[in-house]
Amino acid sequence: MSAPTESNRHRSPRRKGPVELRRDQAHGSTADSRLLDSRNGGDFTHTDPWRVMRIQSEFVEGFGALANVGPAVSVFGSARTKPGSIHYEMGVEVGRRLAEAGIGVITGGGPGSMEAANRGACEAGGLSVGLGIELPFEQGMNDWVDLGINFRYFFARKTMFVKYAQGFIVLPGGLGTLDELFEAMVLVQTHKVTSFPIVLIGKDFWGPLLEWISSRLVADGLVSSKDLNIVALADSAEEAVNMMLAGGVTGRR
Repeated sequence: MSAPTESNRHRSPRRKGPVELRRDQAHGSTADSRLLDSRNGGDFTHTDPWRVMRIQSEFVEGFGALANVGPAVSVFGSARTKPGSIHYEMGVEVGRRLAEAGIGVITGGGPGSMEAANRGACEAGGLSVGLGIELPFEQGMNDWVDLGINFRYFFARKTMFVKYAQGFIVLPGGLGTLDELFEAMVLVQTHKVTSFPIVLIGKDFWGPLLEWISSRLVADGLVSSKDLNIVALADSAEEAVNMMLAGGVTGRR
């Protein structure tokens, strides 16, 4: 960066909220003048400061809507799971068993395994929550969601999954499911959350992944062997829900 020139060295600084602007940065309109200027139309809604307000509103709306959900478990799985398939029926049973234990079900609100878990909870008379996300390919909230919130930002949505759940049950899924699983594992590993059971359903599906982590990451010293204890494997909905209960998740009394 070049040194200040004589012409701008003595230019008066300008305050912009908590920011102080000097020299060439001090030029420009004020916040009030931009607010009252109608020539820019809706351009301001695409600025980063405005996005911060949107992000804030997503957290406020999410916290307000979910504050009283009570004990709940987040259930993850593929949106591509077909109704009637083994994994779909497993999701329905997971949702039903959680509801029967007095535990709410939180999913991503979409189709597939998410719909299945919401359906099981709803049919069993339990709380069925969906946290949707804005995507370029529209999914929409499934019909089995009783309390639904749609988010623009993944990170705001992910916060809700963790803040209002006492554990995760993970059905077979793709990249989105893996993203949610590994984020949960990191939060437990770094002690950002405590007493947070994570159960993977499907030993044949998840076993090879855990074996790779063990044989490659642990063997190369990139992961501690004790980190594998963060997750547990189950082969049935009954086993998975029982692991949740044994891990400290307590239903409504």
